[in-house]
Amino acid sequence: MSETKVSWISNNEKDGRFKRSERTFRNKLGDEEYALEKGRYHLYVSWACPWAHRTLITRHLYGMDDITYDVVDFLLKRPAGWTLHANDPDATKDTINGFERLRQVYEQSKPDYDDTVTVPILYDKKTKTIVNNESSEIIRQFNSVRSSWATRNQDIDIYPEHLRSKIDAVNEWIYNDINNGVYKTGFATSQTAHEEAFDKLFVALDKAEKILSENRYLCGEDFTEADIRLWVTLIRFDVVYVVHFKCNLKRIEDYPNLSNYLRELYSWPCFRDTTNLFHIKHHYYESHDHINPFKIVPKGPLVDFNTPHDRERLKAGKKPQF
Repeated sequence: MSETKVSWISNNEKDGRFKRSERTFRNKLGDEEYALEKGRYHLYVSWACPWAHRTLITRHLYGMDDITYDVVDFLLKRPAGWTLHANDPDATKDTINGFERLRQVYEQSKPDYDDTVTVPILYDKKTKTIVNNESSEIIRQFNSVRSSWATRNQDIDIYPEHLRSKIDAVNEWIYNDINNGVYKTGFATSQTAHEEAFDKLFVALDKAEKILSENRYLCGEDFTEADIRLWVTLIRFDVVYVVHFKCNLKRIEDYPNLSNYLRELYSWPCFRDTTNLFHIKHHYYESHDHINPFKIVPKGPLVDFNTPHDRERLKAGKKPQF
């Protein structure tokens, strides 16, 4: 599809259900074409995007500063798409190619590219191609190469072999009903589709609340990638999704365990230092014309993620060090 044809709901089903497009570039660090060479790889990210946020958290967790990154402008315009003008706080220009539109990175990799332009992008400076644009695969690849590239927390395995089946099972319902569930709720174009996604979202949040009432983390005592994947939605929930995506049955603050879990992880630098609430709020409220045509950004809510948490009451395994 051309850029001008792209809209937030262009892929929706006829019954109004939101449908997310598949990612195109699915290569792997360490493959013959993408050798593990320091200084070679780069991320294109958005502070606002939860999927990109996963990669920034994992990069920071392992101290992979050798993987550089650029940040797109918070406003995602149609039809221009993601831009790199650095016209807003904390964005950057494209320091690698000098491009002004993220689509140019895709077209550099594949000249006939005619699909959705998304973040994050794991980019190879040497071959000037996109390695991967699927965030779940990027964070797992960062984990797999940490013994060679991590400058800290090499002993923290966020996808340990003995927990993989459990992590995969948790990821499935977290992704379908929470991570993507807020989008299914907010981008639905029929009342039925909205209510269906809404109900599944809060059933899943109730499930996560129960798990976290008995376990320090989603898969037990050990922090895993499942926690990163859930957390990026939780941090956006009260400040954006409750109002903007009409996910208003409860706030995360109304869940004792989810809210304390959110604050515990926020106290870790890999979460706190990669969270930009200005970009998060302004991106959502100003980019979705079909939801908020006048681009009004609410001043609230008053949320302090630095308040103490109670998670020490539950046993934890090995924790990251910063």
